[in-house]
Amino acid sequence: MTIDVLTLFPEMFAALDSSLTGKAKDKGLYALNTHNIRDYSLDKHKKCDDAPFGGGAGMVMTPQPIHDAINAVDPKHKALRIYMSPRGKVLNQALVKELSEQQNLLILCGHYEGIDQRVIDMDIDMELSIGDYVLSGGEIPAMVVIDSVLRYVPDVLGNSQSTVDESFSQPLLEYPQYTRPQDFLGAKVPEVLVSGNHAAIAKWRHEQSLLITQKNRPDLLED
Repeated sequence: MTIDVLTLFPEMFAALDSSLTGKAKDKGLYALNTHNIRDYSLDKHKKCDDAPFGGGAGMVMTPQPIHDAINAVDPKHKALRIYMSPRGKVLNQALVKELSEQQNLLILCGHYEGIDQRVIDMDIDMELSIGDYVLSGGEIPAMVVIDSVLRYVPDVLGNSQSTVDESFSQPLLEYPQYTRPQDFLGAKVPEVLVSGNHAAIAKWRHEQSLLITQKNRPDLLED
């Protein structure tokens, strides 16, 4: 998988050089290319924003640098082009899995009050949100998308079963996890988990998933 990110702040993506995403990149399991939108600005000062028509607070990213950057990076439109936006389709686990099946992703990170609508109309395939709240830019949401998608790329996780058992994959929330020591400050691991009875363990985990989902996300049980 190849992921191209268009941003005013490419240095923020150094965070992905750590942990599983960093190891996956080092192994060549995916390629991440960051592109500074300012490099494509025709303004002599590399300006990429201006005041909104019709008035209003803040600034809007101008269309020219973004349009030129997208078409320089993806001239034949091979990538699924995503714009991170609070008004977009909300990311969930099913959509993460769909995105992981793409060979090429291009992710545009807006800033300020957003980007000129004409770029969205001309160049973007999908507006995507990570939740019902607003951040100062699209960089952190883009990293959320990248991290979640890469978990489905073969060999990124040590155990492929991890994406099957975790929260939202069922679609229940994940059951409680325990590890050594068996007794920690008087709090003991549930006996069923050390019983060796795999059928009983599976039953207990399913019951716990139901209880946790009912408590924290009852909306997931409504369908």
